[in-house]
Parts: sequence; C-alpha cells; structure tokens
Amino acid sequence: MEFHSLNIIAPILKSLAEEGYKNPTPIQEQAIPIILNGTDLLGCAQTGTGKTAAFAIPILQLLSENTTNERRKRIRSLIITPTRELAIQINESFEAYGRHTHLISTVIFGGVNQHSQTIILNKGVDILVATPGRLLDLMNQGFINLKDVEIFVLDEADRMLDMGFINDIKRLLAVLPKKRQSLFFSATMPPEILKLSQNILHQPEKVEVTPASTTAETVQQFVYMVDKNYKNALLLHILKDKNIKTVLVFTRTKHGADKVVKILQKNNITAEAIHGNKAQNARQRALTNFKAQTTRVLVATDIAARGIDVDSLEFVINYEISNVAETYVHRIGRTGRAGAKGTALSFCDAEEKSYLRDIEKLIGKKIPVKEEENPFPLVETLPPPKEINKSTQKPQVNKKWRGR
Repeated sequence: MEFHSLNIIAPILKSLAEEGYKNPTPIQEQAIPIILNGTDLLGCAQTGTGKTAAFAIPILQLLSENTTNERRKRIRSLIITPTRELAIQINESFEAYGRHTHLISTVIFGGVNQHSQTIILNKGVDILVATPGRLLDLMNQGFINLKDVEIFVLDEADRMLDMGFINDIKRLLAVLPKKRQSLFFSATMPPEILKLSQNILHQPEKVEVTPASTTAETVQQFVYMVDKNYKNALLLHILKDKNIKTVLVFTRTKHGADKVVKILQKNNITAEAIHGNKAQNARQRALTNFKAQTTRVLVATDIAARGIDVDSLEFVINYEISNVAETYVHRIGRTGRAGAKGTALSFCDAEEKSYLRDIEKLIGKKIPVKEEENPFPLVETLPPPKEINKSTQKPQVNKKWRGR
C-alpha cells in the first residue's frame, strides 16, 4: 500500500514525497483512516513505528478541509507530550508534512525564556505541540485559550504517568471542549493507562500493531556481562570499531552521563551529554551535532529514551541497565526504526542481573550473551582497574564462574 491509497489530499502527499515517504507503516495504515473518519483512537505501538505521522497527517488533512477565512488563527489541535525533545520533533513533523497547507504549528516547552513562544502564540496558530508544565503556565498567564480545540492528542501516555504528569493532564482535560476528537497513544498499556484512556476517549477504536512491551524484530540485542569497574574500558574497546559511525549511550543518572562523556573525550572520541540539567539550547546543539555526525557519541539519560529521533541510527548501548524493564524497550527503540536494522548492546554488572531478568521476562526472550568478543568478562573476583595486566589490558579471568 502507498500513501495515496489512504485518500490523503494532494498538498500533504506532495510533502510526504519530498520527505521520501512512499509506503505507510502498519500503525499509519490502520490509524489514518480512523482519524480521518473523526473517530477517537486508542493506539498502542512500540517506539519507532511511525506514530507521529499516524496522527499528524490526518490532523493536517482534517484541519485543511475545514478552514475559515478568519484573520486570527485559533488553536484547533493540541498535542501533549512529556519531553522537550519529543515536542520539538513532533512540531518539526507537522511543519514538514504540512508545508504545502496554510496551517501554522508551533511548539512550547519549559527550560527556556517564554518570550519567543508568546510572540508566536499572539500571532495565532492552528496546531500547538506542548509539554504540560509550560502549557499550564502560559494558560494561567492568559496567553493560551483551548476553547476552540477540535482534536486533542495525548502522546506517550505511559511516559506521562512515569514522569508524574497525571494531575497536569487532569487539569487540562477539565478545560478542553467536551465535543472534540481525542487520540491517545502509548507504547505500553498497563491498567492505569487504560483507566486514563477511558476518561479521555469516547467510543474509541483501538489500533495495536505489536504486542505490548515487545522489541522490534529488526533490532539485534546482545548483552556483555562485565564488572562495573570495566564498563569504561569495554565501551572504549567497542568504539575502536570504525564501522560504528554514531552511537547513543544510555546511563541511569545525569552525573553518570557526564562522567562517560569525560572518559570518551579524554580518549579523543567526540561525545556530548543530553539530560535534564543541560540548558535547552545545549541539548538542542548536542542533538543537532549528533544528527550531523560531528558528534560520534551522544550520552543520554532516560529523558531522551523517547525523545531522540535520528535517521539510520544503528547502535544503542545501555552503559547501565535500567531498573525499569519497560524503559529498556524505549531505549533500544531509538534504533531499528521504521523497519531499519539496528543493534542494541547492554553492559550488565553483577548488581544489574535482576534488571536483566526483568527485561527478558518482559520481552519474552533471552538476550544472547557476548562472550568470545568480550575482553572484560564478569568474574567472581577482579583486581582494581589499576592492577589490570598492562600487556593485555585484560583482567585475569576465573574460568570456574562466568555468566549471569
């Protein structure tokens, strides 16, 4: 199937062709007709399946087909998403797909001065992409009125709950028009998410393109069993492979991300960190450099697990395994997107074995262990890093005990 088979209007088809889009992904193929029909939608799809286009394309079409000659634009569609990076990328998608329509979109998020955002809002926009905190703040200041919203989208709903946005969402629901079309997207569907969806949607159709909490088949997954003192050495060893042009590395903490960046830079590997303590302009600069491949390694905390969309990203490394199994799915979903191939490598130390077991239980399969290619295997006892045999740069292995 091609996009023109979904009865998409010519201006949007032209934009899609310019972006190199020809065939819709499964969620796009199923969701677009439902949304164009004006029906509420409950969408469950793993990250990297093309969710943004699945709702952005039909929203642009519906708003284009029902335009007015008003001089001042009104906010007719509101998209709520949990992180700044994801909000920016969703707005970029609206701008790309809607470049041949007369619709105007903008994005608002916290962490930056609001002045430039309020200037655009005062001029009037059709589509607003926002993070909850900044949206409520500007609403309280009188810059935003949601009384004309026709289509409401709650994206990454499970991440919203994880980040503590549930009360903000309830406040927004209280001021949105009762008569509206609502679209609800989530990578996972635990009971609390289903309960939230029931408060938002009216007689929705459900689209679930993959089982909940599964990983894309196009992503090869491997685990290195390694003592935590040797994770830096293992990372440097892997990055000796010049075929790895860019790699996204995940840590659990902001401090951990900064430490990894320092180690890499000390070894002449271009690296930058992206996390919540970084200013927004620094985060955007790091992401831009990474996309341009002027930065080889981007080290991120889980704030970026669903907010980074890089074309043809082939490698993700879990420097530290997440203590939340679902987060693993979102992390490695940064690669193998939209059918492309990818590789996810995880470094597992002795304390993280239980996290690994939780992940394997969640995804329903064992992750293969890299043994022969691991120069720093996890052993029962290891000398401190400074005592590594300098001639081999390898710890002395106790062959009686290996594995998980």
